[in-house]
Amino acid sequence: MCGIAGLIHGAALYDDAARTAVRRMCDRMVARGPDGNGDWFEPRVILGHRRLAILDLDPRASQPMHSVCWRYVIVYNGEIYNYRDLRDALAHQGVTFRTTSDTEVILTLFATEGEAMLPKLHGMFAMVIWDRLAQRAFAARDPYGIKPLYVATTADGVVFFIPGGGPAGNGADNARSRSLWSGRFLDAGERA
Repeated sequence: MCGIAGLIHGAALYDDAARTAVRRMCDRMVARGPDGNGDWFEPRVILGHRRLAILDLDPRASQPMHSVCWRYVIVYNGEIYNYRDLRDALAHQGVTFRTTSDTEVILTLFATEGEAMLPKLHGMFAMVIWDRLAQRAFAARDPYGIKPLYVATTADGVVFFIPGGGPAGNGADNARSRSLWSGRFLDAGERA
């Protein structure tokens, strides 16, 4: 039970207030992720994470996590029940892993297959993956909504969060928040 939150902005973000807002959202989820926290940002995006370490206790499995090529960055909450099978299949293709986490398996699958990897994931999950090259985010949750992911439009862009980490006090219109129910790409100009 981890916590994720973030902001995708339409323009360059180098804004301490926005980063502080994402950190506050994550701080509200400390009960979901008491084992650690992290954030990552570059122009246009801030990703935040609260960690509950279960599968891989090593700090290398902390999030936000970068792909080996550094193109993709993920924040993720959940558990992929078949991640060992997926990991073994990738290893047979020559992929070397840095961790034993399901997070790295998801990230590697996305780096090789893009959104087509979603049907392979058996489990409960909510995730956002930022593509640093394409400058867009891919967001998805499990088909049953066991791990909900909410998306809200603000004057500044798109805010995403899981329950307990909503954007209180940062200008988001909670009435226009919606639960994301399938994988899709998020753009700062979209409407909730």
